[in-house]
Amino acid sequence: MTGFDYHEAFSRNIGWVTEAEQGILQAKTVAIAGLGGVGGSHLLTLARLGVGRFHISDMDVFELGNFNRQAGANLNTIGRPKIEVVAEMARAINPQVQIRQFPEGVKEENLDEFLEGVDLYIDGLDFFVLDIRRKVFGACYEKGVVALTAAPLGMGTAFLCFRPGGMSFEDYFCMEGRSEEERRLRFLIGLAPSVLQAAYLTDDSLVDMDNRKGPSTVMACELCAAVAATNSLKILLNRGKVVAAPWGLHFDAYRNRLKRTWRPWGNRNPIQVLLLLYARKRLHKPDKPSPQQNQPRNDAALTIADPVLGRILESARWAPSGDNTQPWRFEILGPRRLRIHSRDTRDWCVYDLQGRATQIALGALLETLDIAASAEQLKLEWRCQPGEDDQGLIVDVDLVDDPALSSSPWLPYVKSRTVQRRPLKTTALPAPIRERLEQAAGEDYKLVWMADRRSCWQMAKLLFLSAGLRLSIREGFEVHRQVIQWNARYSEDRIPDRAVGADPLTIRLMRWALQSWQRVSFMNRYLAGTWLPRFELDFLPGYFCGAHFILVAKNPGNTPEFYLQGGRAVQRVWLESHKLGLQFQPEMTPLIFAQYDQDGVSFTEDGAEAEKAALVREGLSSQLAAYLGDGDVSGAVFMGRMGYGKAPVSRSLRKPLQDLIVSNGKQAG
Repeated sequence: MTGFDYHEAFSRNIGWVTEAEQGILQAKTVAIAGLGGVGGSHLLTLARLGVGRFHISDMDVFELGNFNRQAGANLNTIGRPKIEVVAEMARAINPQVQIRQFPEGVKEENLDEFLEGVDLYIDGLDFFVLDIRRKVFGACYEKGVVALTAAPLGMGTAFLCFRPGGMSFEDYFCMEGRSEEERRLRFLIGLAPSVLQAAYLTDDSLVDMDNRKGPSTVMACELCAAVAATNSLKILLNRGKVVAAPWGLHFDAYRNRLKRTWRPWGNRNPIQVLLLLYARKRLHKPDKPSPQQNQPRNDAALTIADPVLGRILESARWAPSGDNTQPWRFEILGPRRLRIHSRDTRDWCVYDLQGRATQIALGALLETLDIAASAEQLKLEWRCQPGEDDQGLIVDVDLVDDPALSSSPWLPYVKSRTVQRRPLKTTALPAPIRERLEQAAGEDYKLVWMADRRSCWQMAKLLFLSAGLRLSIREGFEVHRQVIQWNARYSEDRIPDRAVGADPLTIRLMRWALQSWQRVSFMNRYLAGTWLPRFELDFLPGYFCGAHFILVAKNPGNTPEFYLQGGRAVQRVWLESHKLGLQFQPEMTPLIFAQYDQDGVSFTEDGAEAEKAALVREGLSSQLAAYLGDGDVSGAVFMGRMGYGKAPVSRSLRKPLQDLIVSNGKQAG
């Protein structure tokens, strides 16, 4: 190319390398097998370093699924051979670069030719391509060529180097005579003995060894290229220490950690043997619910003739409901029309006073429908009517065209919004943040804040008092034993025990006690059984948070419509808090018990507990009334807490959409 000057193009390297060393890099030859996830980045990084000669191989073409990570993948290159695209990109960086292409891929019959005259080999082959990888590394060892591999794992990279005369690839990974499944496992554990990436994998069901699939990130690929290129520079210029097998490096940017691993005897090392045993056990666990398994399914969409309505319902089903009961079913009435059949849980759930909790949840569902519909330039119109009995409620919904609508800013947060029941940071919520939450509630509502440390202390004691009541009545016991799914990280229709907010010991005690009311009574009477869960699940989170709040309607009411509208406001505040990076937890029990007191309704048939319960109810009612300032809790719709902190690692999912579709209202509930 006219005007290209190698020395000028790579002059900014000088200072980290000398001019003489830059000339050496120009004369070096690097072989890269595989140009997908990391191989393309390896080539382009080394091209910018000024390496002058390459042997590259790949037989694949770019696809849409490559866009998240692969250098060269874009709309203009779909269907084009990767080897042609990245070679063009390298030549656009350095027109003088010499590239020998192997478009048929590296095979046993062309391996000698591929490695001929090569100074360094960098592995870019797909993780699951093990047979030819072993042969390439073996050939490098025999020919005296240093071979590197930098594996993209999570948001980091695991680096290994195999030097001639040192530990070989086979000596380290010990794959000879093993099954294909075992070889994959040994390759994975050998690459990253520290397993840094496992701590934040959100869905391990997506690591599918059998179907040769796994999640990936561009950060990992770029880190691989950086680490491999840095060590390539040291090898090609013969300066600087390079960590070689059985030593390795694992840097994880997400966890801010760098581990230097040492595994003498490779996978025969006792530590590796234990890791392999553990990994085999995990891989052979029976299938379990996961977020991905509960994502949109094609078969669900097929049950709805209108694909627009199907997309809206697919989002709407993620609306929150008490204890993940999802007390609604959808009946499709026609294009853009549906009927929601809801049945409250007052007949078995002490926390659903006169069906209000269910009505609030149904309101949150309507708000979520409206948010989802906005993406289709549709607005929600709805009317509610009584069901067949006092526990039923029917809402008819029409989705009406509104070309002026734009997609709601809350839509991206609908499916990821969740509950954090563990303690949060005590960092105060800034005034602008609270103002945005108040705006989200809407002009018909206000947020009453308990945000200073003294108020959080008082709220922690209030929650502790309330928890003593809910954990000592049989009505609470009946609910708790139904709504928790044990030994679970996710649950489609309950609360997984790992999301409850208790430590493993407390969870074990809870599981043992909730097997019978007699056990609960014995623990409460003789072992102060409520104190540990009250302290851990109510008092500590109550104090450790940024603020507590009460959502209050400016015009109190007592109709289903009032609570439906209140539920819509709750969902707006909840989604806005998630959008702002806050964690959120409902704290409805004190409010519900106070409303029992205000309505003069008893919520326990246990005579021995009724008098104590009445006193506690009165105390809760008076304290909440004091917070509200007008002595009346009838306008209060919702209570909760917020704060900055870690996102939960466990959560409730939702039933698949096809399980929520009915052909008539009698199937609801």
